[in-house]
Amino acid sequence: MPDAAPITLADLAGMGVEKLSGVGPKKVEGLHKLGIDSMLDLLSHYPRRYLDRTNQAKVRDLRPGEEGMVLATVRSLSTRRVKGGRAMVTGEIADDTGRLKISFFNQAWRERQLPAGTEAIFYGKVEDFRGTRQMTNPVVDLIGNRTGRIIPVYPQSEKSGLSTWDLGDMCAQVLRRCEARGIAEPLPGEVRDRFALVDRRTALTGIHAPESMAKSQAARKRLVFDELLRIQLALVLRKRHIEATSQGIVHESAIDLMSAYWSRLAFPLTGAQQRVIGEIVADLARPIPMHRLLQGDVGAGKTVVAVSALLAAVHGGHQGALMAPTEVLAEQHAIGLRRDLAGFVVPAEEGSLFAERELRIALLTNRVTGAERRQILAELADGAIDLVVGTHALIQDAVRFHSLGVVVIDEQHRFGVEQRAALRASNADGTSPDVLVMTATPIPRTAAMTVYGDLDVSVLDELPPGRTPIATQWARSYDEVESAWALVRSEIADGRQAYVVCPLIEESVKLEVSSATETFEDLSGGELHGLRLGLLHGRMASAEKDAVMTSFRSGDIDVLVATTVIEVGVDVPNATVMVVLDADRFGIAQLHQLRGRVGRGAHRSHCVLVADEPTPDGEERLEAMVRTTDGFELAEVDLELRGEGTIMGERQKGQNDLRLASLRRDRDWVTRAREVAFELVDGPGGLRHLPVLRGELALFMSDEDEEFLLKG
Repeated sequence: MPDAAPITLADLAGMGVEKLSGVGPKKVEGLHKLGIDSMLDLLSHYPRRYLDRTNQAKVRDLRPGEEGMVLATVRSLSTRRVKGGRAMVTGEIADDTGRLKISFFNQAWRERQLPAGTEAIFYGKVEDFRGTRQMTNPVVDLIGNRTGRIIPVYPQSEKSGLSTWDLGDMCAQVLRRCEARGIAEPLPGEVRDRFALVDRRTALTGIHAPESMAKSQAARKRLVFDELLRIQLALVLRKRHIEATSQGIVHESAIDLMSAYWSRLAFPLTGAQQRVIGEIVADLARPIPMHRLLQGDVGAGKTVVAVSALLAAVHGGHQGALMAPTEVLAEQHAIGLRRDLAGFVVPAEEGSLFAERELRIALLTNRVTGAERRQILAELADGAIDLVVGTHALIQDAVRFHSLGVVVIDEQHRFGVEQRAALRASNADGTSPDVLVMTATPIPRTAAMTVYGDLDVSVLDELPPGRTPIATQWARSYDEVESAWALVRSEIADGRQAYVVCPLIEESVKLEVSSATETFEDLSGGELHGLRLGLLHGRMASAEKDAVMTSFRSGDIDVLVATTVIEVGVDVPNATVMVVLDADRFGIAQLHQLRGRVGRGAHRSHCVLVADEPTPDGEERLEAMVRTTDGFELAEVDLELRGEGTIMGERQKGQNDLRLASLRRDRDWVTRAREVAFELVDGPGGLRHLPVLRGELALFMSDEDEEFLLKG
């Protein structure tokens, strides 16, 4: 019988949850609210934790400073309003061994969810507050009178109206229905044996209805590997597809031109810069286009590496392009290149009648219009311009290159995969330029392998000599904030400059602008009265922004009051103080970028983070910023606090990739999955011998990746 084949994930994805018996329209609607539409969605809605009735913690066992989980009954809960109109819900829970205070910030609905007498699981960090144990913002799971040794606790939502046991019963029903045909196994037996992985059917049963905690852990290990392997296969296929279908440019050694540039630098190259330039030079000598990610902390000297790569293109008679995310940053890169490469000459092409000529640099953003734009476009097309710096204006249809040799993309997370592809297809003769992607937002190695897994990764992990350490402090009291303004006044009296960054207001750019304008006016008439203040925000006309930045660079402005438009790349070595207002509203990566705007000169620099009532997460972010200036350490803290969601969001792919895997906890499995992905893709016949795995990839991939899968 044709339908006797084992059930695949694609089969499950094609069966709607309305086919479950005993599940009426109301429950189906609740499932839809949880994003569960198919049987596959249901089986991929994994328990977030388990209540082990054989080893259940009691309230008396909870220790301050540790995370704990207890099954307890709500004694009381009430809401009051605190500063800013926010709701503060406080109450008490208890079991037969003791009582525990609980509190929730800005979650007024908890009072409706947890009337007195409700039994629920409470999970969170236990704190000691004035001699009383308490949990702040605990995770709450309503489980009712569920029995059993190991109880799976599913993510719920107040809106769905479904309990954790509703979800458990539905999952059990799907697994029972699969028993007759069995569940298809996508992995080769050799891979399962090598890593001691259970089969797919055992994994799905063990995650939803484990007989023991050991069986739930074995199930998780297998399903984590499956998720990570799918992502790595997609990335490896993309990488191999680009290599197989792109013809690169073989660049000759440009060491003379590069050395001339390095000799102009204030400091010798660091060991890390030398290593990374070596990796890039090796890539440029190959006929396969380079596709490399350059990770480096703020101030690690990425621009020197990028310019070295661009000079390799120019040396061979090709062109270089540097693409930046904002006009401010593109303009700054252009200023820096013109300064550092002034008087450089391009060697004459072999057989040319013309002698060597001066290297030409152009700036192309949407602000460049009319005759100037037409001239730049014409000179890019005929090769008269050697290096062009620009924004996404560089990938518009009207832009044609004579021969684009190397592309550097600054701050990749601002650009999608499509923009990279557009630049790769820039040359009329079918050759693809070498691509170097730079990011100043360090991300942990496992995340880099997952977010940028189609790229080779180079890391600059050494700061050049002469970078002064930045002293960071958190100002939370009135006196500490007053001291911050006194510090700004004192630094300016010594001839330095300062930044004041206004809060990030996500709901509206308009609000952010008014907040910056208001801060500018308050400081002008108050704490910084008498100083020369400038204002910079995203809604200003480009010419206006330009004028303000030029005045600040030249020292005509003492204090620049700005929104986060200055987050990336602004370089004013004389600025020694960064004050960030409402710093708890910013993420770690942004705070680290903002702090990196100071400490760029020879003078000691300061960063003051102003925040009076942060959330517990906000406190951890600020404490981490005060503790370390190491971007890679901060990236690990960030991953710990935010989880993978936001980082994975940068991948711009189809379905939600990580339901169970954690780039933090499962870092070793990321490496193993990548290793297996290369083995399977590069092995004899590629993935042709693994139809079940190919089917799963097609199911989870975006359209673009699927194209690579079909071609691969």
